[in-house]
Amino acid sequence: MSLFDDLIPTLITDTPAQGRELAIMMARKTIATLQPDADARASLRDDYANDTEQLLAAGHIVAVEFQTIAAANNYWR
Repeated sequence: MSLFDDLIPTLITDTPAQGRELAIMMARKTIATLQPDADARASLRDDYANDTEQLLAAGHIVAVEFQTIAAANNYWR
């Protein structure tokens, strides 16, 4: 069982808005897993907060997570 099994027991959501919230949470948890040092993450915030390329990359991660969730939910049909 992984950390994500406890945090994210299912990709099924009632609405696309809930799916987007889940995608954002998944992206945040992925970053925290890759860089477990909260102080290190905090020290980098100023760098990416003012760098459009890094912000777009973060948005892309959320979009990919949302794609996965949307497919799991049969695109809410």
